[in-house]
Amino acid sequence: MEFTDFLGNWQVAREIVEQAGETHRLTGVAEFSQVADGLKYREQGQLVTATGAQFAASRVYHWRDAGKGRVQVLFEDGRDFHNFDLTGAKTEDVHWCDPDTYHVSYNLAEWPMWSSTWTVLGPRKGYRMVTRYTRQPNRKRSPYDPIARGST
Repeated sequence: MEFTDFLGNWQVAREIVEQAGETHRLTGVAEFSQVADGLKYREQGQLVTATGAQFAASRVYHWRDAGKGRVQVLFEDGRDFHNFDLTGAKTEDVHWCDPDTYHVSYNLAEWPMWSSTWTVLGPRKGYRMVTRYTRQPNRKRSPYDPIARGST
């Protein structure tokens, strides 16, 4: 698998299960686009909480090719987030966000379907978040498409 294999649009299905058992779900789209220093990950979707409340949700990350099959993931503002390895079918890393610990595992074994699983533990947070990605066919986007409007 190559770093640029992520380019394009992905259907996103996320389930967030809190320690107390409440389950929240997000559905949406993620787009990986080429930028000068790697790939830009832009996600937009609809989050439905355990109580039925609905919210628009979005996030942006930068992915950089760190060489030798490694990917460096940065927050939108350029701060380091985590790293992972594309050379194995499943890869893990840990991110410390004082006072909580974020464990991530990527599963690439069923490519082009793939997933990330975050287990977050600490005094402020406790949940498990599984995100499944399914490639969308390439299509011309309308200027009214929310991802097209938000792209830079």
